[in-house]
Amino acid sequence: MAIYRRVLHRREVFDDFLRDLPDEVSDYLCRVLPQSPKLRCRSAHTAVFFIVHDLFNEKEDVDLASATSAAPLATRMRPRSLEEFVGQEHILAPGKLLRRAIEADRLPSVIFSGPPGTGKTTLAHVIADMTHARFVRLSGVESNVAEMRRAIAAATNRLRTSGQKTILFIDEIHHFNKAQQDILLPDVENGNLRLIGATTYNPFFYVNSPLVSRSQVFQLEPLRVEQLEELIDRALADKERGLGTYLVKIDNEARRHLAKLSDGDARKCLNALEIGVLTTPPDPRGNIRFTVAVAEESIQQKAVVYDRAGDAHYDTISAFIKSMRASDEKGAMYWLAKMLHAGEDFRFIARRIVIFASEDVGLADPEALPLAIATQQAVEFVGLPEARIPLAHATAYMCRAKKSRDAYDALNSATEKIEMEQTKRVPEKLKNKHFPVNPER
Repeated sequence: MAIYRRVLHRREVFDDFLRDLPDEVSDYLCRVLPQSPKLRCRSAHTAVFFIVHDLFNEKEDVDLASATSAAPLATRMRPRSLEEFVGQEHILAPGKLLRRAIEADRLPSVIFSGPPGTGKTTLAHVIADMTHARFVRLSGVESNVAEMRRAIAAATNRLRTSGQKTILFIDEIHHFNKAQQDILLPDVENGNLRLIGATTYNPFFYVNSPLVSRSQVFQLEPLRVEQLEELIDRALADKERGLGTYLVKIDNEARRHLAKLSDGDARKCLNALEIGVLTTPPDPRGNIRFTVAVAEESIQQKAVVYDRAGDAHYDTISAFIKSMRASDEKGAMYWLAKMLHAGEDFRFIARRIVIFASEDVGLADPEALPLAIATQQAVEFVGLPEARIPLAHATAYMCRAKKSRDAYDALNSATEKIEMEQTKRVPEKLKNKHFPVNPER
């Protein structure tokens, strides 16, 4: 704990010094100093000695080197440098903006967005180690306003007293509400701390616009199968942090199966590898044979990255509709299967097919809309899992049907005229003559 000592000979200097301190420290000193026989400040010429402790100096649980064997394999195998980092070449390859900023220690506040297991948290730790800054971690799920204010005050005090910079890493930052995010604005703008936010959602929708405008946004992509296979081989060879002490013989098909079903998630891939190795009994020679059967049991069902209220929901239904519009039956079936596998509401899919039948097929095939309505009634009647069959039936029909947007485009054109031009009166020849406006009495 840092200790600072000052000698004050004038009350004015002492008052100025108190104003420079955080509110919590100055309030504490004002209460304590007048009561202490050794620390007096009422005499203009009395030397005053006091100690200021870093009240906010809490040990952070972020030291990667201290990860024990009890931690999951994905945690133990976190990259310790950019050279060990796998994937994200579009932002971390030599010469790219983010890498240049990290190596030059000129990194501004940033927001990392991407699916789980793509390296957002790991990259934040690597940046903290390379910039020699103090790393403070908060969670958007667990942290509250008091913790945020304490972290900000500590960063300000640390920068003022020792000159050490602070990186405030907020995992799942989208869980903070608007008021919590606004607390960060002044200190991020003044440079008292550098923010690294991590989110699996689109930050332009789920993070306050003023905070986004003060930060650089980087999108992390799911890891490719080849990159996940590289991580598997690295973990099996590492005797210090990985599974190198085990004599594992992994089949190529098993390696590929793990990498494919991990769906770009390095954490899921490595943890499935670990549970497979630790639960497979060795042969008499001590070798552990990691086969496809072991891989299938380790990873169980593929976890599709899909959130029913977020970007994946809208992106996938958009891909589904555009595939039908392009008569791409194979593509439309793929996106339909993905939505059903991820647990999407089958009623929502049926409604979109009904809309598509009228909007995109329209007059080109008048039978499309009755078929879509029948599909909507059928899925309500049979429910899942059989509801997937009429949905596939309707999807194939819409892909093969001719397309016409004439009715939809005509309606939009008329709506635009009503909104942009003066509203026309009903012509006399089109009025209802059977009921005069001013009947005689």
